[in-house]
Amino acid sequence: MTINDIIWKQQFVDKLAFKHQVSIEEVEEVFNNYPIIRKVAKGHVNNENVYAAYAHIHSGRYLIVFFVNKKGNRALPVSARDMDNSERKYYEKQKQK
Repeated sequence: MTINDIIWKQQFVDKLAFKHQVSIEEVEEVFNNYPIIRKVAKGHVNNENVYAAYAHIHSGRYLIVFFVNKKGNRALPVSARDMDNSERKYYEKQKQK
């Protein structure tokens, strides 16, 4: 899946910064850094499911971004944080494929 655009909503931007100390620039880097993407939940709106994007960014952080895939492969990030150990193992395994 290729993300063509990112949709930002202030409520989620504030949550990323306050709760998880993740910046908009870091989330954008995840999407620009050939992330591993997998579906994690069925969305409430038809064809708008929730996905997780895993990536290792330039600063050294391993981030996971949860987003809704909107029409036209536009991402609406709803959360982002540092990967936990099991997520990092999943990411490393998938990168080897």
